[in-house]
Amino acid sequence: MPRALDLRLGIDVGGTNTDAVLLDREGGLLAKAKAATTPDVTTGIVRALDRVLAATEESRARVHHVMFGTTHATNAVLQRRKLRRVAVVRLGGPATYSIRPLFGWPDDLRECVSAGEAIVDGGSEFDGREIMPLDDEALTRFLASLAGEVEGVAITSVFASVSAEHELRAAEVVRSTLGSEIEISLSHEIGTVGLLERENATVLNAALTGVVHEVTAALESALASRELDALVFFAQNDGTLMAQEQAIRFPVLTIGSGPANSIRGAAYLTGIRDAIVVDVGGTSTDVGVLANGFPRESSAPVEIGGIRTNFRMPDLVSLALGGGSVIRATDGGRVSVGPESVGFELEQRALVFGGDTPTLTDAAVAAGRADVGRGSAAASGNGLLGPALEWADAALADAIDRVKLSRAARPLIVVGGGSVLVPDELPGASDVHRPDHFDVANAIGAAIAMVSGQVDRIFDIGPGGRQAMLDEARGLATEHAIRAGANPRSVEIVELEELPLAYLNNPAVRVRAKAAGPLDSG
Repeated sequence: MPRALDLRLGIDVGGTNTDAVLLDREGGLLAKAKAATTPDVTTGIVRALDRVLAATEESRARVHHVMFGTTHATNAVLQRRKLRRVAVVRLGGPATYSIRPLFGWPDDLRECVSAGEAIVDGGSEFDGREIMPLDDEALTRFLASLAGEVEGVAITSVFASVSAEHELRAAEVVRSTLGSEIEISLSHEIGTVGLLERENATVLNAALTGVVHEVTAALESALASRELDALVFFAQNDGTLMAQEQAIRFPVLTIGSGPANSIRGAAYLTGIRDAIVVDVGGTSTDVGVLANGFPRESSAPVEIGGIRTNFRMPDLVSLALGGGSVIRATDGGRVSVGPESVGFELEQRALVFGGDTPTLTDAAVAAGRADVGRGSAAASGNGLLGPALEWADAALADAIDRVKLSRAARPLIVVGGGSVLVPDELPGASDVHRPDHFDVANAIGAAIAMVSGQVDRIFDIGPGGRQAMLDEARGLATEHAIRAGANPRSVEIVELEELPLAYLNNPAVRVRAKAAGPLDSG
Protein backbone atom coordinates (compact mmCIF):
# COMPACT_ATOMS: atom_id res chain seq x y z
CA MET A 1 0.00 0.00 0.00
CA PRO A 2 1.63 3.33 -1.00
CA ARG A 3 2.27 5.84 1.71
CA ALA A 4 0.70 9.29 1.71
CA LEU A 5 2.91 11.85 0.02
CA ASP A 6 3.71 14.50 2.63
CA LEU A 7 7.20 16.06 2.74
CA ARG A 8 9.68 15.22 -0.01
CA LEU A 9 13.42 15.19 0.53
CA GLY A 10 15.59 15.57 -2.56
CA ILE A 11 19.29 14.68 -2.38
CA ASP A 12 21.82 15.00 -5.18
CA VAL A 13 25.37 13.72 -4.65
CA GLY A 14 27.78 15.39 -7.05
CA GLY A 15 31.53 15.19 -7.42
CA THR A 16 32.02 18.34 -5.34
CA ASN A 17 28.87 18.99 -3.31
CA THR A 18 25.95 17.04 -1.88
CA ASP A 19 22.77 19.13 -2.10
CA ALA A 20 19.57 18.55 -0.15
CA VAL A 21 16.15 20.22 -0.34
CA LEU A 22 12.90 19.72 1.57
CA LEU A 23 9.63 20.31 -0.28
CA ASP A 24 6.08 20.35 1.05
CA ARG A 25 3.13 18.43 -0.40
CA GLU A 26 2.44 21.16 -2.97
CA GLY A 27 6.10 21.35 -4.01
CA GLY A 28 6.99 24.52 -2.10
CA LEU A 29 10.61 24.78 -0.94
CA LEU A 30 10.88 24.62 2.86
CA ALA A 31 14.65 24.38 3.22
CA LYS A 32 17.85 23.77 1.29
CA ALA A 33 21.44 22.92 2.22
CA LYS A 34 24.83 22.03 0.78
CA ALA A 35 27.69 19.93 2.13
CA ALA A 36 30.97 18.78 0.62
CA THR A 37 30.79 15.31 -0.94
CA THR A 38 32.97 12.87 0.99
CA PRO A 39 34.83 9.74 -0.20
CA ASP A 40 32.70 7.48 2.00
CA VAL A 41 29.44 9.00 0.63
CA THR A 42 27.60 8.52 3.93
CA THR A 43 29.29 11.40 5.77
CA GLY A 44 28.46 13.94 3.07
CA ILE A 45 24.83 12.80 2.94
CA VAL A 46 24.49 12.96 6.74
CA ARG A 47 25.91 16.49 6.85
CA ALA A 48 23.53 17.67 4.13
CA LEU A 49 20.61 15.99 5.93
CA ASP A 50 21.51 17.63 9.23
CA ARG A 51 21.72 21.07 7.66
CA VAL A 52 18.47 20.85 5.71
CA LEU A 53 16.54 19.42 8.68
CA ALA A 54 17.98 22.07 10.99
CA ALA A 55 16.77 24.80 8.63
CA THR A 56 13.10 23.94 9.21
CA GLU A 57 10.87 23.17 12.15
CA GLU A 58 9.03 20.46 10.28
CA SER A 59 8.98 17.03 11.94
CA ARG A 60 11.22 14.51 10.25
CA ALA A 61 8.42 11.98 10.76
CA ARG A 62 6.58 13.79 7.94
CA VAL A 63 9.34 12.96 5.45
CA HIS A 64 7.78 10.02 3.64
CA HIS A 65 9.67 10.08 0.34
CA VAL A 66 13.35 10.55 -0.46
CA MET A 67 14.42 11.18 -4.07
CA PHE A 68 18.11 10.50 -4.62
CA GLY A 69 20.43 11.43 -7.47
CA THR A 70 24.07 10.40 -7.73
CA THR A 71 27.04 10.50 -10.11
CA HIS A 72 28.66 7.37 -8.65
CA ALA A 73 27.86 5.12 -11.62
CA THR A 74 29.29 7.66 -14.05
CA ASN A 75 32.44 8.13 -11.98
CA ALA A 76 32.95 4.37 -11.57
CA VAL A 77 33.06 3.91 -15.35
CA LEU A 78 35.26 6.93 -15.98
CA GLN A 79 37.70 6.02 -13.19
CA ARG A 80 37.55 2.22 -13.74
CA ARG A 81 36.84 1.71 -10.04
CA LYS A 82 34.61 -0.72 -8.11
CA LEU A 83 33.36 -2.44 -11.27
CA ARG A 84 32.30 -6.08 -11.07
CA ARG A 85 33.68 -8.92 -13.18
CA VAL A 86 31.10 -9.98 -15.75
CA ALA A 87 30.51 -12.99 -17.99
CA VAL A 88 29.48 -11.59 -21.38
CA VAL A 89 27.03 -13.74 -23.34
CA ARG A 90 25.73 -12.95 -26.83
CA LEU A 91 22.91 -15.04 -28.27
CA GLY A 92 23.62 -14.53 -31.95
CA GLY A 93 25.63 -17.36 -33.44
CA PRO A 94 26.48 -17.95 -36.16
CA ALA A 95 25.08 -14.68 -37.57
CA THR A 96 27.24 -12.34 -35.47
CA TYR A 97 30.61 -14.11 -35.41
CA SER A 98 32.23 -11.38 -37.50
CA ILE A 99 32.33 -8.90 -34.59
CA ARG A 100 33.25 -10.14 -31.14
CA PRO A 101 31.58 -8.87 -27.94
CA LEU A 102 33.09 -5.70 -26.44
CA PHE A 103 34.54 -4.72 -29.79
CA GLY A 104 35.93 -1.19 -29.55
CA TRP A 105 36.18 -1.14 -25.75
CA PRO A 106 39.29 0.51 -24.28
CA ASP A 107 41.68 -2.25 -23.26
CA ASP A 108 41.85 -1.17 -19.62
CA LEU A 109 38.06 -1.13 -19.21
CA ARG A 110 37.60 -4.48 -20.94
CA GLU A 111 40.30 -6.06 -18.74
CA CYS A 112 38.66 -4.59 -15.64
CA VAL A 113 35.13 -5.80 -16.46
CA SER A 114 35.20 -8.92 -18.64
CA ALA A 115 35.73 -12.32 -17.04
CA GLY A 116 35.04 -14.02 -20.38
CA GLU A 117 33.01 -13.58 -23.55
CA ALA A 118 31.06 -16.06 -25.66
CA ILE A 119 28.76 -16.10 -28.69
CA VAL A 120 26.29 -19.01 -28.66
CA ASP A 121 23.66 -19.92 -31.21
CA GLY A 122 20.36 -18.11 -30.77
CA GLY A 123 18.63 -14.80 -31.36
CA SER A 124 15.58 -13.63 -33.27
CA GLU A 125 14.65 -12.00 -36.54
CA PHE A 126 12.98 -8.57 -36.46
CA ASP A 127 9.56 -10.25 -36.45
CA GLY A 128 10.36 -12.59 -33.54
CA ARG A 129 11.19 -15.74 -35.52
CA GLU A 130 14.26 -17.68 -34.35
CA ILE A 131 17.51 -17.18 -36.24
CA MET A 132 18.79 -20.37 -34.61
CA PRO A 133 17.57 -22.42 -31.64
CA LEU A 134 19.23 -21.43 -28.37
CA ASP A 135 22.27 -23.65 -27.69
CA ASP A 136 21.72 -24.37 -24.01
CA GLU A 137 24.59 -26.84 -23.83
CA ALA A 138 27.21 -24.42 -25.20
CA LEU A 139 25.97 -21.75 -22.80
CA THR A 140 26.19 -24.14 -19.85
CA ARG A 141 29.78 -25.14 -20.74
CA PHE A 142 30.87 -21.49 -20.99
CA LEU A 143 29.29 -20.52 -17.68
CA ALA A 144 30.65 -23.58 -15.87
CA SER A 145 34.18 -22.62 -16.95
CA LEU A 146 33.79 -19.28 -15.14
CA ALA A 147 32.16 -20.56 -11.94
CA GLY A 148 33.59 -18.74 -8.94
CA GLU A 149 35.21 -16.04 -11.10
CA VAL A 150 32.22 -13.88 -12.02
CA GLU A 151 29.98 -11.55 -10.02
CA GLY A 152 27.43 -10.95 -12.74
CA VAL A 153 26.27 -12.06 -16.19
CA ALA A 154 25.26 -9.86 -19.12
CA ILE A 155 23.03 -11.50 -21.75
CA THR A 156 22.33 -9.91 -25.14
CA SER A 157 20.26 -11.49 -27.90
CA VAL A 158 19.80 -10.35 -31.48
CA PHE A 159 16.53 -8.38 -31.72
CA ALA A 160 15.77 -8.94 -28.04
CA SER A 161 13.66 -5.78 -28.10
CA VAL A 162 11.25 -7.70 -30.36
CA SER A 163 11.40 -11.10 -28.64
CA ALA A 164 12.97 -11.62 -25.21
CA GLU A 165 12.34 -15.38 -25.20
CA HIS A 166 15.96 -16.46 -25.70
CA GLU A 167 17.29 -14.02 -23.09
CA LEU A 168 14.79 -15.26 -20.52
CA ARG A 169 15.67 -18.89 -21.25
CA ALA A 170 19.38 -18.08 -21.04
CA ALA A 171 18.81 -16.47 -17.64
CA GLU A 172 17.34 -19.76 -16.42
CA VAL A 173 20.47 -21.56 -17.60
CA VAL A 174 22.63 -19.04 -15.72
CA ARG A 175 20.74 -19.62 -12.47
CA SER A 176 20.87 -23.39 -12.78
CA THR A 177 24.61 -23.29 -13.54
CA LEU A 178 25.91 -20.48 -11.30
CA GLY A 179 23.20 -20.33 -8.64
CA SER A 180 20.13 -18.21 -7.98
CA GLU A 181 22.11 -15.44 -6.26
CA ILE A 182 24.04 -14.39 -9.37
CA GLU A 183 22.93 -11.00 -10.73
CA ILE A 184 21.85 -11.08 -14.37
CA SER A 185 21.43 -8.15 -16.77
CA LEU A 186 19.20 -8.70 -19.81
CA SER A 187 19.56 -6.40 -22.80
CA HIS A 188 15.85 -6.15 -23.65
CA GLU A 189 15.31 -4.40 -20.30
CA ILE A 190 18.09 -1.84 -20.85
CA GLY A 191 18.95 -0.86 -24.41
CA THR A 192 17.10 -0.32 -27.66
CA VAL A 193 17.63 -1.35 -31.28
CA GLY A 194 21.30 -1.76 -32.22
CA LEU A 195 23.05 -4.95 -31.13
CA LEU A 196 26.57 -3.76 -30.24
CA GLU A 197 25.51 -0.60 -28.42
CA ARG A 198 22.79 -2.49 -26.52
CA GLU A 199 25.31 -5.16 -25.59
CA ASN A 200 27.71 -2.52 -24.29
CA ALA A 201 25.02 -0.93 -22.14
CA THR A 202 24.04 -4.33 -20.73
CA VAL A 203 27.62 -5.21 -19.79
CA LEU A 204 28.05 -1.82 -18.12
CA ASN A 205 24.87 -2.40 -16.16
CA ALA A 206 26.14 -5.76 -14.89
CA ALA A 207 29.47 -4.21 -13.95
CA LEU A 208 27.83 -1.40 -11.96
CA THR A 209 25.63 -3.47 -9.65
CA GLY A 210 28.27 -3.42 -6.91
CA VAL A 211 28.47 0.37 -7.05
CA VAL A 212 24.74 0.84 -6.58
CA HIS A 213 24.69 -1.65 -3.69
CA GLU A 214 27.35 0.45 -1.94
CA VAL A 215 25.52 3.72 -2.58
CA THR A 216 22.19 2.23 -1.47
CA ALA A 217 23.75 0.98 1.75
CA ALA A 218 25.27 4.42 2.41
CA LEU A 219 21.93 6.15 1.84
CA GLU A 220 20.03 3.70 4.04
CA SER A 221 22.63 4.13 6.79
CA ALA A 222 22.40 7.93 6.58
CA LEU A 223 18.60 7.92 6.72
CA ALA A 224 18.50 5.43 9.60
CA SER A 225 21.03 7.46 11.59
CA ARG A 226 18.67 10.43 11.42
CA GLU A 227 15.55 8.35 12.11
CA LEU A 228 14.06 8.97 8.66
CA ASP A 229 11.66 6.20 7.68
CA ALA A 230 10.93 6.96 4.05
CA LEU A 231 10.42 5.30 0.68
CA VAL A 232 13.50 5.81 -1.49
CA PHE A 233 13.46 6.58 -5.21
CA PHE A 234 16.47 7.08 -7.48
CA ALA A 235 16.67 9.70 -10.21
CA GLN A 236 17.31 8.29 -13.67
CA ASN A 237 18.73 9.85 -16.77
CA ASP A 238 15.45 10.82 -18.45
CA GLY A 239 14.51 13.20 -15.63
CA THR A 240 12.13 10.78 -13.91
CA LEU A 241 12.29 8.42 -10.92
CA MET A 242 12.63 4.71 -10.37
CA ALA A 243 12.12 2.73 -7.20
CA GLN A 244 15.19 1.69 -5.22
CA GLU A 245 14.67 -1.92 -6.28
CA GLN A 246 14.81 -0.85 -9.94
CA ALA A 247 17.97 1.18 -9.34
CA ILE A 248 19.66 -1.92 -7.93
CA ARG A 249 18.68 -3.87 -11.06
CA PHE A 250 19.43 -1.08 -13.55
CA PRO A 251 22.26 1.10 -12.17
CA VAL A 252 23.29 2.12 -15.69
CA LEU A 253 20.10 4.22 -15.89
CA THR A 254 21.51 6.57 -13.22
CA ILE A 255 24.32 7.65 -15.57
CA GLY A 256 23.52 11.20 -16.65
CA SER A 257 20.88 11.68 -13.95
CA GLY A 258 22.64 14.74 -12.49
CA PRO A 259 22.22 16.96 -15.58
CA ALA A 260 18.71 15.54 -16.11
CA ASN A 261 17.78 16.56 -12.56
CA SER A 262 19.08 20.07 -13.17
CA ILE A 263 17.06 20.39 -16.39
CA ARG A 264 13.89 19.25 -14.61
CA GLY A 265 14.66 21.59 -11.72
CA ALA A 266 15.12 24.48 -14.16
CA ALA A 267 11.70 23.80 -15.66
CA TYR A 268 10.08 23.67 -12.22
CA LEU A 269 11.72 26.84 -10.93
CA THR A 270 10.83 28.93 -14.00
CA GLY A 271 7.63 27.36 -15.30
CA ILE A 272 9.23 27.26 -18.77
CA ARG A 273 8.73 23.97 -20.64
CA ASP A 274 10.91 24.58 -23.70
CA ALA A 275 14.33 26.19 -23.35
CA ILE A 276 18.07 25.66 -23.28
CA VAL A 277 19.45 24.89 -19.82
CA VAL A 278 23.00 25.61 -18.70
CA ASP A 279 24.11 23.87 -15.50
CA VAL A 280 27.41 25.24 -14.19
CA GLY A 281 29.17 23.38 -11.41
CA GLY A 282 32.59 23.58 -9.84
CA THR A 283 34.42 21.59 -12.49
CA SER A 284 32.14 21.30 -15.53
CA THR A 285 29.22 22.80 -17.41
CA ASP A 286 26.41 20.82 -19.03
CA VAL A 287 24.27 22.39 -21.75
CA GLY A 288 21.02 20.59 -22.50
CA VAL A 289 17.57 21.15 -23.94
CA LEU A 290 14.26 21.29 -22.11
CA ALA A 291 11.53 19.88 -24.36
CA ASN A 292 7.95 19.74 -23.10
CA GLY A 293 9.19 19.90 -19.52
CA PHE A 294 11.66 17.01 -19.82
CA PRO A 295 15.29 16.67 -20.97
CA ARG A 296 15.57 16.07 -24.68
CA GLU A 297 16.99 12.60 -25.21
CA SER A 298 19.92 11.94 -27.48
CA SER A 299 18.92 10.29 -30.75
CA ALA A 300 22.47 9.08 -31.44
CA PRO A 301 24.60 6.50 -29.61
CA VAL A 302 26.29 8.04 -26.58
CA GLU A 303 29.86 7.35 -25.54
CA ILE A 304 30.43 6.59 -21.86
CA GLY A 305 33.98 5.99 -20.71
CA GLY A 306 35.06 5.44 -24.31
CA ILE A 307 32.34 2.94 -25.36
CA ARG A 308 29.23 3.41 -27.49
CA THR A 309 25.86 2.73 -25.88
CA ASN A 310 22.26 3.18 -26.99
CA PHE A 311 20.22 3.37 -23.81
CA ARG A 312 18.37 6.60 -23.16
CA MET A 313 20.59 9.57 -22.24
CA PRO A 314 19.95 13.31 -22.15
CA ASP A 315 21.23 15.19 -25.19
CA LEU A 316 24.06 17.20 -23.68
CA VAL A 317 27.17 19.15 -24.57
CA SER A 318 29.59 19.03 -21.64
CA LEU A 319 32.43 21.49 -21.13
CA ALA A 320 35.36 21.30 -18.72
CA LEU A 321 34.43 24.75 -17.38
CA GLY A 322 33.28 25.51 -13.86
CA GLY A 323 33.63 27.95 -11.03
CA GLY A 324 36.81 26.24 -9.91
CA SER A 325 38.45 25.92 -13.34
CA VAL A 326 42.09 26.93 -13.09
CA ILE A 327 43.42 29.73 -15.31
CA ARG A 328 47.03 29.60 -16.52
CA ALA A 329 49.29 31.18 -19.13
CA THR A 330 50.68 28.80 -21.75
CA ASP A 331 54.27 28.84 -23.01
CA GLY A 332 53.04 30.66 -26.10
CA GLY A 333 51.56 33.47 -24.02
CA ARG A 334 47.95 32.38 -24.46
CA VAL A 335 45.42 31.79 -21.72
CA SER A 336 44.56 28.23 -20.70
CA VAL A 337 41.31 27.47 -18.85
CA GLY A 338 40.82 24.05 -17.22
CA PRO A 339 40.31 21.17 -17.39
CA GLU A 340 42.00 21.21 -13.97
CA SER A 341 39.75 22.56 -11.23
CA VAL A 342 40.23 23.40 -7.56
CA GLY A 343 36.82 21.78 -6.98
CA PHE A 344 35.63 21.82 -3.37
CA GLU A 345 38.82 23.72 -2.38
CA LEU A 346 37.56 26.87 -4.13
CA GLU A 347 37.11 28.80 -0.88
CA GLN A 348 40.70 28.04 0.10
CA ARG A 349 42.54 28.42 -3.20
CA ALA A 350 40.75 31.08 -5.29
CA LEU A 351 42.16 34.63 -5.30
CA VAL A 352 38.96 36.21 -3.97
CA PHE A 353 39.12 33.95 -0.92
CA GLY A 354 42.77 34.73 -0.16
CA GLY A 355 44.29 31.86 -2.16
CA ASP A 356 46.91 31.97 -4.89
CA THR A 357 45.17 30.14 -7.77
CA PRO A 358 43.36 32.15 -10.47
CA THR A 359 39.99 30.59 -11.26
CA LEU A 360 36.96 31.42 -13.38
CA THR A 361 35.19 32.54 -10.20
CA ASP A 362 37.91 35.17 -9.82
CA ALA A 363 37.33 36.19 -13.44
CA ALA A 364 33.57 36.53 -12.84
CA VAL A 365 34.16 38.66 -9.72
CA ALA A 366 36.67 40.89 -11.52
CA ALA A 367 34.13 41.43 -14.33
CA GLY A 368 31.39 42.40 -11.87
CA ARG A 369 29.25 39.32 -12.50
CA ALA A 370 29.58 38.11 -8.92
CA ASP A 371 30.36 39.55 -5.50
CA VAL A 372 31.84 36.83 -3.30
CA GLY A 373 34.82 36.52 -1.01
CA ARG A 374 36.87 39.68 -0.71
CA GLY A 375 35.40 41.18 -3.86
CA SER A 376 36.90 42.49 -7.09
CA ALA A 377 39.83 44.16 -5.35
CA ALA A 378 41.28 40.75 -4.49
CA ALA A 379 41.10 39.65 -8.13
CA SER A 380 42.24 42.86 -9.80
CA GLY A 381 45.65 43.14 -11.37
CA ASN A 382 45.71 39.64 -12.82
CA GLY A 383 45.90 40.04 -16.58
CA LEU A 384 44.74 36.49 -17.28
CA LEU A 385 41.21 36.88 -15.90
CA GLY A 386 39.64 39.00 -18.65
CA PRO A 387 40.85 36.89 -21.60
CA ALA A 388 39.91 33.70 -19.71
CA LEU A 389 36.33 34.89 -19.23
CA GLU A 390 36.07 35.90 -22.90
CA TRP A 391 37.25 32.43 -23.90
CA ALA A 392 34.73 30.79 -21.56
CA ASP A 393 31.89 32.93 -22.96
CA ALA A 394 32.81 31.92 -26.51
CA ALA A 395 32.96 28.22 -25.56
CA LEU A 396 29.54 28.46 -23.91
CA ALA A 397 28.00 30.23 -26.92
CA ASP A 398 29.37 27.49 -29.18
CA ALA A 399 27.88 24.78 -26.93
CA ILE A 400 24.48 26.50 -27.05
CA ASP A 401 24.65 26.62 -30.83
CA ARG A 402 25.47 22.88 -30.94
CA VAL A 403 22.39 21.79 -28.96
CA LYS A 404 19.93 23.97 -30.90
CA LEU A 405 17.92 22.44 -33.73
CA SER A 406 17.30 25.75 -35.48
CA ARG A 407 18.87 29.19 -35.78
CA ALA A 408 16.06 30.83 -33.81
CA ALA A 409 17.00 32.28 -30.43
CA ARG A 410 15.72 30.27 -27.46
CA PRO A 411 15.18 31.14 -23.77
CA LEU A 412 18.19 30.24 -21.65
CA ILE A 413 17.85 29.04 -18.04
CA VAL A 414 21.01 29.17 -15.92
CA VAL A 415 21.34 26.95 -12.84
CA GLY A 416 24.09 25.46 -10.70
CA GLY A 417 26.44 26.87 -8.09
CA GLY A 418 28.79 28.29 -10.73
CA SER A 419 26.11 30.03 -12.78
CA VAL A 420 27.55 33.48 -11.98
CA LEU A 421 29.99 32.74 -14.79
CA VAL A 422 27.25 33.08 -17.42
CA PRO A 423 26.74 36.62 -18.80
CA ASP A 424 23.32 38.25 -19.11
CA GLU A 425 23.51 38.10 -22.90
CA LEU A 426 24.73 35.28 -25.10
CA PRO A 427 24.45 34.63 -28.85
CA GLY A 428 21.58 32.25 -29.54
CA ALA A 429 19.71 33.12 -26.33
CA SER A 430 16.58 35.28 -26.54
CA ASP A 431 16.72 36.01 -22.81
CA VAL A 432 18.53 34.65 -19.75
CA HIS A 433 16.59 33.37 -16.73
CA ARG A 434 18.24 33.03 -13.30
CA PRO A 435 15.56 31.53 -11.04
CA ASP A 436 15.56 31.65 -7.26
CA HIS A 437 17.28 28.63 -5.69
CA PHE A 438 19.25 28.03 -8.89
CA ASP A 439 22.12 26.64 -6.82
CA VAL A 440 20.12 23.53 -5.79
CA ALA A 441 18.18 22.97 -9.03
CA ASN A 442 19.58 19.44 -9.23
CA ALA A 443 18.17 18.39 -5.85
CA ILE A 444 14.87 20.14 -6.61
CA GLY A 445 14.70 18.31 -9.94
CA ALA A 446 15.07 15.01 -8.10
CA ALA A 447 12.47 15.94 -5.47
CA ILE A 448 9.75 16.93 -7.95
CA ALA A 449 10.46 14.25 -10.55
CA MET A 450 7.71 12.06 -11.91
CA VAL A 451 7.76 8.30 -12.36
CA SER A 452 8.02 7.08 -15.92
CA GLY A 453 7.71 4.01 -18.10
CA GLN A 454 9.10 3.60 -21.58
CA VAL A 455 8.91 1.21 -24.51
CA ASP A 456 11.24 1.24 -27.52
CA ARG A 457 10.78 -1.70 -29.85
CA ILE A 458 10.04 -2.80 -33.38
CA PHE A 459 6.40 -3.58 -34.14
CA ASP A 460 5.22 -5.73 -37.02
CA ILE A 461 2.16 -3.93 -38.34
CA GLY A 462 -0.57 -6.54 -37.90
CA PRO A 463 -4.21 -6.77 -38.91
CA GLY A 464 -5.14 -3.90 -36.60
CA GLY A 465 -2.91 -1.52 -38.53
CA ARG A 466 -1.06 1.56 -37.33
CA GLN A 467 -3.57 2.65 -34.68
CA ALA A 468 -3.54 -0.72 -32.93
CA MET A 469 0.26 -0.67 -32.94
CA LEU A 470 0.40 2.80 -31.35
CA ASP A 471 -2.25 1.88 -28.80
CA GLU A 472 -0.20 -1.15 -27.78
CA ALA A 473 2.92 0.99 -27.36
CA ARG A 474 1.02 3.55 -25.28
CA GLY A 475 -0.46 0.80 -23.13
CA LEU A 476 2.92 -0.82 -22.49
CA ALA A 477 4.55 2.49 -21.53
CA THR A 478 1.65 3.33 -19.20
CA GLU A 479 1.82 -0.11 -17.61
CA HIS A 480 5.56 0.29 -16.98
CA ALA A 481 5.00 3.71 -15.34
CA ILE A 482 2.27 2.42 -13.03
CA ARG A 483 4.38 -0.58 -12.08
CA ALA A 484 7.22 1.81 -11.19
CA GLY A 485 4.98 3.71 -8.75
CA ALA A 486 3.11 6.34 -10.77
CA ASN A 487 -0.45 7.33 -9.94
CA PRO A 488 -2.64 5.35 -12.41
CA ARG A 489 -5.14 8.25 -12.60
CA SER A 490 -2.50 10.80 -13.63
CA VAL A 491 -0.24 8.99 -16.06
CA GLU A 492 0.14 10.71 -19.43
CA ILE A 493 1.97 9.87 -22.65
CA VAL A 494 4.70 12.53 -22.88
CA GLU A 495 6.54 11.17 -25.91
CA LEU A 496 5.50 9.13 -28.95
CA GLU A 497 7.70 8.61 -31.98
CA GLU A 498 7.39 6.39 -35.07
CA LEU A 499 10.37 5.39 -37.19
CA PRO A 500 9.41 3.29 -40.25
CA LEU A 501 12.02 0.66 -41.18
CA ALA A 502 11.86 0.69 -44.94
CA TYR A 503 14.73 -1.72 -45.56
CA LEU A 504 12.87 -4.76 -44.17
CA ASN A 505 10.89 -7.22 -46.30
CA ASN A 506 7.73 -6.93 -44.18
CA PRO A 507 6.23 -3.62 -43.02
CA ALA A 508 7.65 -2.78 -39.59
CA VAL A 509 7.93 0.34 -37.45
CA ARG A 510 10.15 1.23 -34.54
CA VAL A 511 7.98 2.94 -31.91
CA ARG A 512 9.22 4.86 -28.88
CA ALA A 513 6.64 5.77 -26.26
CA LYS A 514 7.14 7.25 -22.80
CA ALA A 515 4.51 7.70 -20.10
CA ALA A 516 5.01 9.74 -16.94
CA GLY A 517 2.98 10.66 -13.89
CA PRO A 518 3.35 11.86 -10.30
CA LEU A 519 4.04 9.42 -7.48
CA ASP A 520 1.02 7.54 -6.25
CA SER A 521 0.26 9.39 -3.00
CA GLY A 522 -2.25 6.86 -1.77
